[in-house]
Amino acid sequence: MPTATVITDLVAELKVPEEGTLSRVLYRDDRLRVVGFAFAAGQELTEHTSALPVVIQVVQGRLDLVLGEERTEATPGGWIHLPARLPHTVRAVEPSVMLLTMLPAPEPSGPPAAA
Repeated sequence: MPTATVITDLVAELKVPEEGTLSRVLYRDDRLRVVGFAFAAGQELTEHTSALPVVIQVVQGRLDLVLGEERTEATPGGWIHLPARLPHTVRAVEPSVMLLTMLPAPEPSGPPAAA
């Protein structure tokens, strides 16, 4: 019988370090991976890309994001989808906790169905 993965307090699970960035894989299966990040204020993930589409959710704090040519701010309750290979940068304006969900690559037969 399958079992559930339960994390009752993401902020407690991903304690923000005084300096630097903490990252931890919280869940992984053959379809997706969820990585938790905890950033000290001012920490940055410099411009990079992902081979897979991703979803970013802020649990605590405030992040400045550069998504391709667009700048945006992410706060708790927001939801951001990035297609594969979109250059992006993440910077913590204040101590922050973020979830990154790596999604399966779309099937080569075409784009995903509209919701």
